[in-house]
Amino acid sequence: MSPLAAAIAYEPPTISKAWAAFLAHIPTILLIWVATIVLSVIGFVASLALTALGVGLTSSGAGGEAASSVAAVLGNLVQLPFTILSNLVGVLFVAVPAMYYASGEIIGTEPALRVLLHRPVRYLLAGVLFTVVAAIGFVFCILPGIAVTLVMPVYVNKVFLTDGPILDAFSSSFQAVYGSAKGRTFAGIQLIAWLLVLVVTIFTCGLGSLVAVPVATFYIQNAAYHQGVLS
Repeated sequence: MSPLAAAIAYEPPTISKAWAAFLAHIPTILLIWVATIVLSVIGFVASLALTALGVGLTSSGAGGEAASSVAAVLGNLVQLPFTILSNLVGVLFVAVPAMYYASGEIIGTEPALRVLLHRPVRYLLAGVLFTVVAAIGFVFCILPGIAVTLVMPVYVNKVFLTDGPILDAFSSSFQAVYGSAKGRTFAGIQLIAWLLVLVVTIFTCGLGSLVAVPVATFYIQNAAYHQGVLS
Protein backbone atom coordinates (compact mmCIF):
# COMPACT_ATOMS: atom_id res chain seq x y z
CA MET A 1 0.00 0.00 0.00
CA SER A 2 1.37 3.39 -0.90
CA PRO A 3 1.77 5.91 1.93
CA LEU A 4 -1.13 8.24 2.53
CA ALA A 5 1.14 11.21 3.22
CA ALA A 6 4.08 12.66 1.30
CA ALA A 7 7.39 10.82 1.40
CA ILE A 8 9.04 13.59 3.45
CA ALA A 9 6.60 12.89 6.28
CA TYR A 10 8.18 9.49 6.96
CA GLU A 11 11.77 10.70 7.01
CA PRO A 12 13.49 10.95 10.41
CA PRO A 13 12.68 14.36 11.93
CA THR A 14 15.50 16.82 12.54
CA ILE A 15 15.65 20.39 13.76
CA SER A 16 17.18 21.48 10.45
CA LYS A 17 14.28 19.98 8.47
CA ALA A 18 11.74 21.58 10.79
CA TRP A 19 13.58 24.89 10.46
CA ALA A 20 13.54 24.64 6.66
CA ALA A 21 9.81 23.90 6.72
CA PHE A 22 9.26 26.90 8.98
CA LEU A 23 11.22 29.20 6.67
CA ALA A 24 9.17 28.01 3.70
CA HIS A 25 5.96 28.82 5.58
CA ILE A 26 6.94 32.18 7.09
CA PRO A 27 4.16 34.16 5.32
CA THR A 28 1.53 31.72 6.55
CA ILE A 29 2.97 31.53 10.08
CA LEU A 30 3.18 35.34 10.21
CA LEU A 31 -0.47 35.62 9.20
CA ILE A 32 -1.48 33.16 11.93
CA TRP A 33 0.47 35.07 14.58
CA VAL A 34 -0.92 38.45 13.48
CA ALA A 35 -4.50 37.19 13.27
CA THR A 36 -4.43 35.52 16.69
CA ILE A 37 -2.82 38.53 18.36
CA VAL A 38 -5.17 41.06 16.69
CA LEU A 39 -8.29 39.06 17.62
CA SER A 40 -7.09 38.67 21.20
CA VAL A 41 -6.29 42.38 21.51
CA ILE A 42 -9.67 43.44 20.07
CA GLY A 43 -11.48 41.19 22.50
CA PHE A 44 -9.42 42.42 25.45
CA VAL A 45 -9.90 46.09 24.55
CA ALA A 46 -13.66 45.64 24.09
CA SER A 47 -13.92 43.88 27.44
CA LEU A 48 -11.79 46.53 29.14
CA ALA A 49 -13.89 49.32 27.63
CA LEU A 50 -17.17 47.86 28.91
CA THR A 51 -15.69 47.21 32.33
CA ALA A 52 -14.36 50.76 32.49
CA LEU A 53 -17.79 52.02 31.48
CA GLY A 54 -19.31 50.14 34.39
CA VAL A 55 -16.77 51.61 36.80
CA GLY A 56 -17.54 55.08 35.44
CA LEU A 57 -21.26 54.61 35.93
CA THR A 58 -20.67 53.40 39.46
CA SER A 59 -18.52 56.42 40.25
CA SER A 60 -21.13 58.78 38.87
CA GLY A 61 -23.90 57.06 40.75
CA ALA A 62 -25.75 56.15 37.53
CA GLY A 63 -26.95 52.65 38.30
CA GLY A 64 -24.48 51.88 41.04
CA GLU A 65 -23.15 48.41 41.60
CA ALA A 66 -25.74 46.84 39.27
CA ALA A 67 -24.38 48.81 36.30
CA SER A 68 -20.82 47.77 37.14
CA SER A 69 -21.79 44.10 37.39
CA VAL A 70 -23.72 44.18 34.12
CA ALA A 71 -20.80 45.88 32.36
CA ALA A 72 -18.38 43.25 33.69
CA VAL A 73 -20.60 40.41 32.45
CA LEU A 74 -21.03 42.07 29.07
CA GLY A 75 -17.29 42.59 28.88
CA ASN A 76 -16.68 38.86 29.31
CA LEU A 77 -19.38 38.03 26.76
CA VAL A 78 -17.92 40.42 24.21
CA GLN A 79 -14.45 38.95 24.70
CA LEU A 80 -15.63 35.34 24.32
CA PRO A 81 -16.21 35.27 20.52
CA PHE A 82 -12.86 36.94 19.88
CA THR A 83 -11.17 34.36 22.12
CA ILE A 84 -12.89 31.54 20.24
CA LEU A 85 -11.88 32.98 16.87
CA SER A 86 -8.32 33.51 18.07
CA ASN A 87 -8.07 29.90 19.21
CA LEU A 88 -9.62 28.69 15.96
CA VAL A 89 -7.01 30.53 13.90
CA GLY A 90 -4.30 29.39 16.32
CA VAL A 91 -5.08 25.75 15.54
CA LEU A 92 -3.49 26.41 12.14
CA PHE A 93 -0.11 26.24 13.89
CA VAL A 94 -0.73 22.49 14.04
CA ALA A 95 -2.96 22.12 10.97
CA VAL A 96 -0.52 23.75 8.54
CA PRO A 97 2.30 21.27 9.33
CA ALA A 98 -0.27 18.46 9.08
CA MET A 99 -1.33 19.64 5.61
CA TYR A 100 2.30 20.16 4.58
CA TYR A 101 3.41 16.63 5.44
CA ALA A 102 0.22 15.14 4.02
CA SER A 103 0.66 16.81 0.62
CA GLY A 104 4.38 17.57 0.46
CA GLU A 105 3.52 21.05 -0.79
CA ILE A 106 4.08 24.44 0.84
CA ILE A 107 0.85 25.67 2.41
CA GLY A 108 0.36 29.32 1.51
CA THR A 109 -1.84 31.80 3.32
CA GLU A 110 -4.78 31.40 0.94
CA PRO A 111 -4.95 27.57 1.12
CA ALA A 112 -4.60 27.70 4.91
CA LEU A 113 -7.49 30.14 5.29
CA ARG A 114 -9.56 28.27 2.73
CA VAL A 115 -9.21 25.04 4.70
CA LEU A 116 -10.05 26.84 7.94
CA LEU A 117 -13.21 28.37 6.48
CA HIS A 118 -14.28 25.18 4.75
CA ARG A 119 -15.61 23.45 7.89
CA PRO A 120 -15.43 25.97 10.76
CA VAL A 121 -18.27 24.34 12.73
CA ARG A 122 -16.45 20.99 12.69
CA TYR A 123 -13.26 22.62 13.96
CA LEU A 124 -15.09 24.58 16.66
CA LEU A 125 -16.88 21.47 17.93
CA ALA A 126 -13.64 19.52 17.84
CA GLY A 127 -11.97 22.30 19.84
CA VAL A 128 -14.76 22.33 22.42
CA LEU A 129 -14.50 18.56 22.89
CA PHE A 130 -10.73 18.69 23.28
CA THR A 131 -10.86 21.67 25.66
CA VAL A 132 -13.48 20.07 27.88
CA VAL A 133 -11.64 16.74 28.12
CA ALA A 134 -8.30 18.45 28.75
CA ALA A 135 -9.85 20.73 31.39
CA ILE A 136 -11.36 17.75 33.20
CA GLY A 137 -7.96 16.07 33.12
CA PHE A 138 -6.25 19.11 34.64
CA VAL A 139 -8.95 19.52 37.29
CA PHE A 140 -8.72 15.97 38.60
CA CYS A 141 -4.95 15.73 38.24
CA ILE A 142 -2.34 17.53 36.16
CA LEU A 143 -0.93 14.39 34.55
CA PRO A 144 -4.17 13.31 32.80
CA GLY A 145 -4.50 16.84 31.43
CA ILE A 146 -0.96 16.69 30.05
CA ALA A 147 -1.70 13.25 28.59
CA VAL A 148 -4.68 14.68 26.73
CA THR A 149 -2.73 17.66 25.36
CA LEU A 150 -0.09 15.32 23.92
CA VAL A 151 -2.80 13.85 21.69
CA MET A 152 -3.42 17.22 20.00
CA PRO A 153 -1.05 16.88 16.98
CA VAL A 154 -2.65 13.59 15.94
CA TYR A 155 -6.17 14.79 16.76
CA VAL A 156 -5.84 18.01 14.74
CA ASN A 157 -4.40 16.03 11.84
CA LYS A 158 -7.40 13.68 11.81
CA VAL A 159 -9.95 16.48 12.27
CA PHE A 160 -8.54 18.57 9.41
CA LEU A 161 -7.50 15.83 6.98
CA THR A 162 -10.26 13.24 7.39
CA ASP A 163 -14.04 13.29 7.29
CA GLY A 164 -14.70 10.89 10.15
CA PRO A 165 -16.80 11.80 13.21
CA ILE A 166 -15.08 14.01 15.77
CA LEU A 167 -15.48 11.49 18.58
CA ASP A 168 -13.87 8.81 16.43
CA ALA A 169 -11.01 11.17 15.61
CA PHE A 170 -10.41 11.80 19.31
CA SER A 171 -10.62 8.17 20.43
CA SER A 172 -8.43 6.91 17.55
CA SER A 173 -5.88 9.66 18.25
CA PHE A 174 -5.72 8.68 21.91
CA GLN A 175 -5.27 5.03 20.92
CA ALA A 176 -2.58 5.92 18.39
CA VAL A 177 -0.53 7.84 20.96
CA TYR A 178 -0.92 5.55 23.98
CA GLY A 179 -1.79 2.20 22.41
CA SER A 180 1.74 1.24 21.37
CA ALA A 181 5.36 1.63 22.42
CA LYS A 182 6.08 3.86 19.42
CA GLY A 183 3.13 6.06 20.31
CA ARG A 184 4.42 6.51 23.83
CA THR A 185 7.85 7.30 22.40
CA PHE A 186 6.15 9.99 20.33
CA ALA A 187 4.58 11.40 23.50
CA GLY A 188 8.05 11.55 25.05
CA ILE A 189 9.40 13.35 21.98
CA GLN A 190 6.67 15.94 22.38
CA LEU A 191 7.50 16.51 26.05
CA ILE A 192 11.15 17.12 25.21
CA ALA A 193 10.26 19.40 22.29
CA TRP A 194 7.89 21.55 24.34
CA LEU A 195 10.38 21.70 27.21
CA LEU A 196 12.93 23.15 24.79
CA VAL A 197 10.30 25.61 23.54
CA LEU A 198 9.67 26.66 27.13
CA VAL A 199 13.39 27.19 27.77
CA VAL A 200 13.77 29.26 24.58
CA THR A 201 10.67 31.29 25.46
CA ILE A 202 11.88 32.05 28.98
CA PHE A 203 15.40 33.03 27.95
CA THR A 204 14.14 35.32 25.18
CA CYS A 205 11.42 36.99 27.27
CA GLY A 206 8.75 35.40 25.12
CA LEU A 207 10.02 36.56 21.72
CA GLY A 208 11.60 33.19 20.95
CA SER A 209 8.19 31.54 21.01
CA LEU A 210 7.36 33.28 17.72
CA VAL A 211 9.86 30.92 16.07
CA ALA A 212 10.16 28.04 18.53
CA VAL A 213 6.45 27.16 18.56
CA PRO A 214 5.99 26.74 14.79
CA VAL A 215 9.34 24.96 14.41
CA ALA A 216 8.26 22.55 17.15
CA THR A 217 4.92 21.87 15.47
CA PHE A 218 6.64 20.96 12.19
CA TYR A 219 9.11 18.71 14.03
CA ILE A 220 6.37 16.99 16.05
CA GLN A 221 4.12 16.37 13.04
CA ASN A 222 7.07 14.82 11.18
CA ALA A 223 7.85 12.69 14.24
CA ALA A 224 4.26 11.44 14.34
CA TYR A 225 4.52 10.07 10.81
CA HIS A 226 8.04 8.72 11.33
CA GLN A 227 6.98 6.88 14.50
CA GLY A 228 3.95 5.41 12.74
CA VAL A 229 1.45 7.26 14.92
CA LEU A 230 0.09 8.80 11.72
CA SER A 231 0.11 7.05 8.35
